[in-house]
Amino acid sequence: MKKRHYKELGLVNTKAMFAQALKEQFAVPAYNFNNMEQLQAIVTGCARSASPLILQVSGSARKYIGASFLPHMAKAAVEFSAELGTPLPIALHLDHGGSVELAKECIDSGFSSVMIDASHEPFQENIRITKEVVAYAREHDVSVEAELGVLAGIEDEVSAEHSTYTQPQEVEEFLQATGVDSLAISIGTSHGAYKFKLKPGEEPPPLRFDILEEIERLVPGFPIVLHGASSVLPKYVEMINQYGGKMENTAGIPEEQLRRATASAVCKVNIDSDGRLAMTAVIRRVFAEKPGEFDPRKYLGPAREALIELIMHKNSEVLGSAGRVR
Repeated sequence: MKKRHYKELGLVNTKAMFAQALKEQFAVPAYNFNNMEQLQAIVTGCARSASPLILQVSGSARKYIGASFLPHMAKAAVEFSAELGTPLPIALHLDHGGSVELAKECIDSGFSSVMIDASHEPFQENIRITKEVVAYAREHDVSVEAELGVLAGIEDEVSAEHSTYTQPQEVEEFLQATGVDSLAISIGTSHGAYKFKLKPGEEPPPLRFDILEEIERLVPGFPIVLHGASSVLPKYVEMINQYGGKMENTAGIPEEQLRRATASAVCKVNIDSDGRLAMTAVIRRVFAEKPGEFDPRKYLGPAREALIELIMHKNSEVLGSAGRVR
């Protein structure tokens, strides 16, 4: 594969984004995508709401899209935002990089930010692996995210039955030893659409803001990341079920808790499942109402519009990122 630097694609790393987010107390949205319609919707929603943007792909999404396509899609995203009238700062980020080799491949192919996730390893091994990625990334001015603690749930290649909360006393040592630019922590979010299986009348458990506050006290001004932060919006779950799907007793992270988190050191929030749910709900509706439809544009187009609406809502009402591109 051809080597290229992310600046050739018009991308930026996350450093200036996070500095602004910390100063102005909002979170930069990090939206995952797997296909062209998702990418178009994400860029359109962020351009319309004037929000900085982190485009994310997991290792499995990179395989699905095709590694050779990604740099060109990222460049097109940058150009598309300008065509829409709001040139955006856009980062291309590897989500949950599972190996040093994958992180290096992504850096070489034009990613401006990578996550190395060795959170399932013992503490010192996590440090060793993360340091290796940071050393390589520094040579290319690429941002690095790491993780302490383990999130429960299943999403792409990430799978864990139980959460392990981040231990605040480990954070300072980890940051000093690795030199990472941001840190994903575990305070009660989880991966996938089934974050919590609730009985009727039950509410999702609150996030562990005490852990977040202690981390902020120990490492003030350091960029913190929340993974697994989709809210699993009921209107999309209900639509999926109405049109033949089966999603029962599922719940995500309440939006008011996310709003509280974004007023802290949390300056990047990952959202994947909500986008999948919105598109799936609309596609199911089209197929139910028009069973003879077979033109992908006729069901992917409306799904794209639903995702644009969702992106704009998240940016303005949840993350506070709308209007930050000036």
